[in-house]
Amino acid sequence: MDEGYSILMALFAVAILCYAGLMAIFKDYKMLPYRARVSVQPKDEKRYMVQLSKVVALVALAPLLSALVGLWNIFAALIVLIAAAVVFIRLGTKLMRDVE
Repeated sequence: MDEGYSILMALFAVAILCYAGLMAIFKDYKMLPYRARVSVQPKDEKRYMVQLSKVVALVALAPLLSALVGLWNIFAALIVLIAAAVVFIRLGTKLMRDVE
């Protein structure tokens, strides 16, 4: 069961990617948690949801990369997870600047 970390992270990434896909397909603003809906009131909810689904899919790449590296070395996978999360979240904030 040496690949347990990789399997778990890959499943987590797939779950996040499925959520992002559903957000992109339905474009329903009520798919967000209540607190997020109350704190952000975008002008165009459909455009906001499409951009947010792109950001969620981008952030889901961090555990996916970590799962791939986890097949090789678990310590390198943890470093990749943290570094990729930081990079992808910064890229995601740049994507969301034009929406609000």
